[in-house]
Amino acid sequence: MSRIAVYPGSFDPLTRGHLDIVQRAARIFDHVIVAVSNNASKRHSFSVSERIEMVEDAIRGLPNADADTFTGLLVDYLKRKKARVLIRGLRVVSDMDYEFQLASFNRRLNKDVETVFLMPDDQHTYLASSMVREVARLGADTDAFVTPFVSRRLKLKFRAG
Repeated sequence: MSRIAVYPGSFDPLTRGHLDIVQRAARIFDHVIVAVSNNASKRHSFSVSERIEMVEDAIRGLPNADADTFTGLLVDYLKRKKARVLIRGLRVVSDMDYEFQLASFNRRLNKDVETVFLMPDDQHTYLASSMVREVARLGADTDAFVTPFVSRRLKLKFRAG
């Protein structure tokens, strides 16, 4: 039985920190699914298809990783994908309280789901999609924070908008 892990998030946009977590997970698990949330109640800068495209471009070199989208309960998605492991990134101590609450809640919903926390490389510790969007909106260079493909998409999005 292969070990399938799901790394969920909005990835609006995917950052180098997210990619670092995917790469780490791909070294540990047989298959990693980067699951882009399709939550209509949230306001995203990029559509689901744009976010999937950015993830697919970034993980192209990882043969055991792919991108997908999901709606509804994450634990239901894991069950459909025959995955038992949920990957979550921890950047700073302030993330821990929220992430532990999520892990506990998910375990209550499905006792077979295990949450594995991975930390990104130190250079990505304080990197957040919201910060990347803000600096892009203000016209700053985002190359240090995102892949070249995502950087181009950010420039197009905020130059036009």
